[in-house]
Amino acid sequence: MSSPAPVTDWVNDFDHTDPRWTENPYVIWDELRAEHPVAHTNRFLGVYLPTTYEAVKEISYDTEHFSSRRVVVRNVRPEPPPPAPPITSDPPAHKHAKQILLTPFLPDAVKKLEPRVRAICNELIDGLINDKSCDAAARYTKRIPIRAITHMLGVPEKDGDLFIRWVHEMLELGVHDDNMVMKAIREMVAYFAEQIESRKKHPTDDLISTLMNARGEDGQPLTDTHVQGALRLLLVAGLDTTWSAIGSSLWHLAQTPADRARLIAEPELLPTAIEEFLRAFSPATSGREVMKETTVCGCPMKPGNTVLLSFPAANRDPAVFPDADKVIIDRKENRHVAFGVGIHRCVGAHLARMEMLVAIEEWLKRIPDFRLDPTSEIKWSEGSVRGPRQLPLLLGKG
Repeated sequence: MSSPAPVTDWVNDFDHTDPRWTENPYVIWDELRAEHPVAHTNRFLGVYLPTTYEAVKEISYDTEHFSSRRVVVRNVRPEPPPPAPPITSDPPAHKHAKQILLTPFLPDAVKKLEPRVRAICNELIDGLINDKSCDAAARYTKRIPIRAITHMLGVPEKDGDLFIRWVHEMLELGVHDDNMVMKAIREMVAYFAEQIESRKKHPTDDLISTLMNARGEDGQPLTDTHVQGALRLLLVAGLDTTWSAIGSSLWHLAQTPADRARLIAEPELLPTAIEEFLRAFSPATSGREVMKETTVCGCPMKPGNTVLLSFPAANRDPAVFPDADKVIIDRKENRHVAFGVGIHRCVGAHLARMEMLVAIEEWLKRIPDFRLDPTSEIKWSEGSVRGPRQLPLLLGKG
């Protein structure tokens, strides 16, 4: 498989997998936003990219012209797309599909999970606190949501390594390799089919059983296909985004000792800082498919194209956020859309916020002094989710 041609004209030929985008997309979004609120490329079979807050919101709310059935922009568009309700569902089916998932992610349910997440964080810190350096992505940020979701699903913790591989194959390698995506989906289908069959014989009280016991709008149990799709959603859409957000937060604090010192001195400021980290380092970009011809912010948009719905770019729009390129941990007005906007606003937002807050809180309690390791490379993920895949830190006072 040949590598895509390098981008020479971001305004008319962008590529969200180009190494320069992967390394630093913010300057690219600034360039695009200054030229036009909606850019277009012929790559990936034709893609529009809104970079303003206004354009992103308009498309998010317009379910008549834009379908959510394709949420990852890739080089191929299978028919029909593999369903992962509710994120791939459109009205009217979307509403009930989302309601099914709401209860396990409501604030009260998340609060009950917090002690387990706090214990996970401290167990992970126990394993690295005596080291002089560590890859915080591999040994901390990635492991927190993985261990939390295995706990919620009621599956062996060791299976988290499978989940990490599937996420990588679906969201990064699979952007240019459809065989990789289909391989991951087949393995996920087989894995969850086995879990579902096991619970039919021996019911449990975990999240898989919750979905199996749910009812569709017709009052009948959900099909195994629906349950499978929802479980894939929880893995693919929920894990990478959260560990990326935690990792980006640590990356910022590692190179900003003033913010680190202030959060240690004023721990009550941490929830506000988390919202700013979510705005400044929003991990998730979602796809849409243009279903009917329309115009957004003066840009004609035609069926047969997809949309790269960049919530991170919207959150860097200086028309909405003063000093949008600065991380201001006590920012008062913060109407960020890191979790999306409209009917598809992330169902796991409460869980992600809790995991971020606990992860940063426990780290700062026990490792107040840390910095980036100048001898090692930081590696960022490629594709629709942005976060550090390799985060080398030096621990302790330098």
